[in-house]
Amino acid sequence: MATPGELGTEAWPLWEVFVRANRGLSHVHVGSLHAPDATMAIRNARDLYTRRGEGVSIWVMPADGITTSDPDEKGEWFESPAGKNFRHAIYYTKTEGVKHL
Repeated sequence: MATPGELGTEAWPLWEVFVRANRGLSHVHVGSLHAPDATMAIRNARDLYTRRGEGVSIWVMPADGITTSDPDEKGEWFESPAGKNFRHAIYYTKTEGVKHL
């Protein structure tokens, strides 16, 4: 198997890594790595980002499969329509005893 940077070989794709720290929590983006396929990306992510047992689940996704919004157009995307404040979590009160909100 070729390694990244070798002359005459194709570069390995970039993978984005997401780790879930505990059950019930969301996966969080922790970084990126290069790997030839998804299986190797998972293995490398485990070795790189969960060495101290801080994760219970790992997701990897090809970086070229991610589409983002344009930061210059954030007003159109993220402004709340007038009178629709109930769509935001800050509109509601937090229930006591509920964790990770």
